[in-house]
Amino acid sequence: MSNSGHIAVDVVGGANDEAERERELELLVSAGPPPSARILGILGRLLLLSRGRTVYAGTPAGLKPFFAEFGAPIPDNENPAEFALDTIREREAQPQGTGPLADFNARWQATHKAMDGTNAKRVSPMTLEYAIAESVARGKLVAGSGTGTVSELQMPTYANPMAVEVWVLIKRAFTNTRRMPELFGMRLGTIMVTGLILATIFLRLDDTPKGVQERLGFFAMGMSTMFYVCADALPVFVQERHIYLRETAHNAYRRASYVLANAVVSFPPLVALSVAFAVTTFFAVGLAGGASSFLYFALIILASLWAGSGFVTFLSAVVPHVMLGYTVVVAILAYFLLFSGFFINRDRIPAYWIWFHYISLVKYPYQAVLQNEFGGGATRCFARGTQMFDGTPIGGMPEAMKMKVLGAIGNALGTRMTSQTCVLTGADVLAQQAVTDLGKWMCLLVTAGFGFFFRALFYVVLLVGSKNKRK
Repeated sequence: MSNSGHIAVDVVGGANDEAERERELELLVSAGPPPSARILGILGRLLLLSRGRTVYAGTPAGLKPFFAEFGAPIPDNENPAEFALDTIREREAQPQGTGPLADFNARWQATHKAMDGTNAKRVSPMTLEYAIAESVARGKLVAGSGTGTVSELQMPTYANPMAVEVWVLIKRAFTNTRRMPELFGMRLGTIMVTGLILATIFLRLDDTPKGVQERLGFFAMGMSTMFYVCADALPVFVQERHIYLRETAHNAYRRASYVLANAVVSFPPLVALSVAFAVTTFFAVGLAGGASSFLYFALIILASLWAGSGFVTFLSAVVPHVMLGYTVVVAILAYFLLFSGFFINRDRIPAYWIWFHYISLVKYPYQAVLQNEFGGGATRCFARGTQMFDGTPIGGMPEAMKMKVLGAIGNALGTRMTSQTCVLTGADVLAQQAVTDLGKWMCLLVTAGFGFFFRALFYVVLLVGSKNKRK
């Protein structure tokens, strides 16, 4: 990766000392098509043969001064390797063959070895441009922006600052997203269809004990759906893995830049999805709290999508295959839902499983929406008078009998109970569901924090699990 001011050249082998230089790749070319200029730029050494004799051995950047001294200068904008092979083929067709070129190479090599052995100042007919190119190819200098000056700085590890890397990766990811709009369309369609189904099933829930149970089912289904929808992010890195490994192998960009760009690109679609689901369901279901409650509902959905996206992105770096990844995602999300507190209350979970309850991604958004709905104070009532008997054997008795039982309960408690006496408030619902350990804003922060946590794990996996930097 390069910008307008600097050019980074990666020599194969990344040699920084003599021991590493010994592992530089040699390209043996005797016939056939020459390597492209791009391939030529990443090679450390070239070995050109003709009829068993060496006609050139050195760096790619040394081709121009070599043929310039031989009397066949390489024209500008010409592929040096292609020119060299053409020259070799032309001389092979002549009576003398490539003997003069091979003899000149022997003298050239001897001259340069002698200069290196005596540590004398190298007197070379290379122009300043060729000298710079030679130094860049060896990884000692960075070519400037055309000012003609050379700064003897150490070759930087990366060609660009981190901000430039992130920006370029973001633009590339957005370009790929625009080329496949059907992916976002499928996610939006899934969210909208799910929202419409839930809105029509749980349409205008009433404030009764049955309405409470139906609200619990709506919240459990809605929050778990947010995480399952994020499973479509699994193939993204699995399919891009080979590209990522190839580019980071040559230090094209930092791993942290890739993680940041991935997070930035994935966030805007999550905002659209969260607003779409909130608009589709909040008012149709009849959730309480007005505008402030709606805003919080949209925020917790966004935090859930953010956490689910981070979780799936992390798994995509761990699992090697898409189908295996889907299996793992579905299984783990099912466990998260099981221990969220919907199927079994927190105070009923066995002690040896309680740890899973606290790492469940579904627990915190589920608890948050319950508190958003039922935490409005004692003014809202969900069971009055004989409604407390719904779902019990007494609920099937005549209304007069239920009133007598209600009066007897009131006498036992020392208070008068009528058909309008509130016996179940929102606070009572929260206590029954054992979701009073954390407030709704803390649940929102924890849910959002999971998103950052899993993206940090994603970076660690990339850092530890893909040590493919060329040596």
